[in-house]
Parts: sequence; structure tokens; C-alpha cells
Amino acid sequence: MRQGTAGLIEAFLLSLKSERNFSVHSLRAYTKDLQGFEEWLGQEALELKELDSRSMRSYLAYLSLKDYSKATINRHLSAARSFIHWCAEQGIVERTVASTSGPKNPRHLPRVVSEADLDKLLKDSPSNDPVDIRDDALFELMYATGARISELSALRLQDIEFKEQLVHYWGKGNKERIVPLHVLALKKLERYLKEARPRLIQSNKLTEKEAGRVFLGTSGKPLSADSIRVAFKRRLVKAGIDSSVTPHDIRHSFATAMLTEGADLRSVQELLGHEHLSTTQIYTHLSIEHLQDVTKQAHPRA
Repeated sequence: MRQGTAGLIEAFLLSLKSERNFSVHSLRAYTKDLQGFEEWLGQEALELKELDSRSMRSYLAYLSLKDYSKATINRHLSAARSFIHWCAEQGIVERTVASTSGPKNPRHLPRVVSEADLDKLLKDSPSNDPVDIRDDALFELMYATGARISELSALRLQDIEFKEQLVHYWGKGNKERIVPLHVLALKKLERYLKEARPRLIQSNKLTEKEAGRVFLGTSGKPLSADSIRVAFKRRLVKAGIDSSVTPHDIRHSFATAMLTEGADLRSVQELLGHEHLSTTQIYTHLSIEHLQDVTKQAHPRA
């Protein structure tokens, strides 16, 4: 049974990668969570077709004993439910199990990077080193468009329209979205493509697909999402910024800045590539907080 389940999990993960364009980071998390689910099935001597709401509540109890955070428990449950639902769609099990609710997560507002730290992060490096020129363009584009690092890693030369000042991203579920680019981001990209990328690329080592990627590493290969994280941490240290800041915090900062400066919620939803408006609405709390702070500082009677 366990060997069969392992094969099904592998097929499910392949479908997430090929059909829904899941990132390497997401696939890694699903793999780990489903390996734990498979282990639990083995301990309970349960077949997939035997799963019901009662057994899923038992799985929830099992997770609760592992000293996991609420968010981690909910992630494990979500992975298991998605897998079972996929099995039902394939006709491997007769029906999907009823939803089992996990513990409620505490609501955390996204972290926003201060303008002063953003200025430090995005300040042009005085160096002519191709990696520094690349990072200048990479991080300017990150903040200019609110892109995920997986989207920046996958960005192709053909996805940038310099004349129209647009960039095309392929986000979660292989969904395309088009984001306008401001002039500063375009200038840094043009400099990178003209001066630095030719010094990084090693065409003889690349496949046709790899050769079309925008951002390359010192090996001449396209930058992976993990490599972008490493480059980001390196820039934080160089700029003297709190090392706990993440690339996703830059995405949060982009969204908050757009709303604070007057963009409507639907537009920000489109720019971020959120499927549901409720996902974007959390940023309204941040923009309101900002307005409250401005009011306290600026109003003569505040």
C-alpha cells in the first residue's frame, strides 16, 4: 500500500509541476508534507480508499502532537486534501473526503520595508562588476513590479517589451499577467542586458530555453529562485539592512505603496496576480495605518 501511495504522490507532484506550474519551493514543501502523510497512513495501516472525515480528524490530532505551529499544521492538511482530491479526480478513490478544518492562524499583517531601507537596497552599485549591475536591475525590477522570485527566475528576454514599457510574468497556475515598467527599471534592465549579461552568458553551456532567460549567474546558467535569495541576502548585508528582510517583503512593500499612493484595490490585485480580491485586501490595513501615521504627524491638532 505504501509503495503504491508513494507512486501516486509522485504522479500528483508531477501534475502540480507540469499542469499548474508550481515553483520548486512549493513542490519541495508539498513533497515533505505528503511524505509525512504517507508515513501516517502506514502507521495507521490505512488505504487511501478508506479515508473519511473521522480518519482525517485523526490525522489532525496526529499533527497536533508534533509541536508544529498552526500554520504548519494547516499546510500539512491542505497538502493532504489536495492530494486526495486529485486521487478522486483520477478515479483512484471513489470520493474526496469532507473538509477538515485546522486550527485558526493568527492574522499577521505583511511586513513592509521602510523607504529609507528601500533607497539603500536599490541604490546603484558603483562597481562595474557584471553581478553588481545584474543585481541593480534585478532588485529594481522586483520592487517596480512586485514580482515573486520564481517569476523573476523564469523571466525570458521575450517577456520584456521596452518600447511599450511592459513586462509579462507567468505566475501561479501558469497564468500570465502584464505589469507596466517605470523608466528607472527599464534603464537598469537595458544597462544589464547591454553591459553585464554578455559577460555572464556562456552560450555553449546553455540549452535554447536557458539561453532565453534574463537573469544569469556567474556560471552562465539562469539564476534559480534560491540563487536570487542568496543575492538578495548579500545585498542586504552590503546595504546594512536587517538581514531578516525577504524578497517577499519587497512584494508587500510594492503593494502597500501602490495603495497608499491612490491605486485602487482591483488594479493592485491584477498587478500582483492574486486570484481572489480577499488576498489583496490585507494591504488596505497597511495603507490605512500609514495614513493614520501621516495624519498624526501632519495634522496641526492631531
